[in-house]
Amino acid sequence: MDRGLLEDRKSLFNGISRKIRTRSVTEAMRKVPRERFVPRESRPMAYADVALSIGLGQTISQPYIVALMTEALGLGGGEKVLDLGTGSGYQAAVLAELLPAGSVLSVELIPQLAERARSLLRELGYDNVDVREAGPELGCPEQAPFDAIIVAAAAPRLPEALGEQLAVGGRMVVPVGTLAEQTLVHVLRTEEGISIKMLGPCRFVPLIGPGAFAKT
Repeated sequence: MDRGLLEDRKSLFNGISRKIRTRSVTEAMRKVPRERFVPRESRPMAYADVALSIGLGQTISQPYIVALMTEALGLGGGEKVLDLGTGSGYQAAVLAELLPAGSVLSVELIPQLAERARSLLRELGYDNVDVREAGPELGCPEQAPFDAIIVAAAAPRLPEALGEQLAVGGRMVVPVGTLAEQTLVHVLRTEEGISIKMLGPCRFVPLIGPGAFAKT
């Protein structure tokens, strides 16, 4: 890694560590080579705290948002996690670092992205990540229940189908709102139903599928 990227990386994680209290999350993100998950022409910006295009109308999320969403899952290391919207595979890699005794099922709608992420994650040694192409239903109901679900695309309302795939005690973080403006929502499933907490504004590409946005 060249000196410029090293300096940017140091600055990025110094900033994130002042906002994110869970040290294991920032340490996991430090271990993941984000420059490998962005297009070659964007690598000088790999450690800027911004979202970047990865082609095909998709993005790799802003690092702070990745940290915020990951922290909100409250992972202990042995959970079974659904990552909806694989994209570049970066979020799945961060989750994998936090789950030495757990697993990540990452689902992607766009076949080219799924294959690219699968290949890179395998090359980097993330053997506890399974990347699959999206099926006709949101999430992966045949593999439910999940201890945690993280959604890297915005839904117009809380996706009921994903809530049903959470185990009791499970947590989900999902952007909810319009195409132009969304809020990160934290969902906890209990014996009585679900409880909801708002984490703040965000901006994501749309979630496509039943109970979400229609494909254009």
